[in-house]
Amino acid sequence: MGDRNEPLHQIKSRRDSALKALVTGVPYMSWLGITFDRRGDELTAILPFDEKLIGNPRLPAIHGGVTAAFLEVTAIIELSWSVMWEDLESGRIAPDAAVPDSLPRLPKTIDFTVDYLRSGLPRDAYARARVVRSGRRYASVHVEAWQDNRARLIAQATGHFLMPQP
Repeated sequence: MGDRNEPLHQIKSRRDSALKALVTGVPYMSWLGITFDRRGDELTAILPFDEKLIGNPRLPAIHGGVTAAFLEVTAIIELSWSVMWEDLESGRIAPDAAVPDSLPRLPKTIDFTVDYLRSGLPRDAYARARVVRSGRRYASVHVEAWQDNRARLIAQATGHFLMPQP
């Protein structure tokens, strides 16, 4: 790990900067409004409600493609975050959104299977991903999304990813 005497505000700033660098690497996330809440090494993705996300105005319900994209980018960011965590904490890397060459390459999706469990209502949605397996070349991630109640998922997905090679 890094310097044990490093001030907490510097540690938080380094982590927040690295997460911002990861997120800005996917412009579609900005368009959707997706942000991440970071607590230590745990990330929660947030999809704030916006009228442009509605796919069926009669219900109204969030478009299934938006839900799938939300799950997929959550999985990709979580996978990247978990892979770079040790290097970030030790100071071996310091990604900065303003320095494109410092950004880590993101994993590439091999396949992504979504289970739609209930309609996404016109309100904020949240998601968390868990890396099931991560090797040098391949990774598997499970991700779940919910709205008001963590136990009442709106969708879940499993994705397989090709890891970036150095």
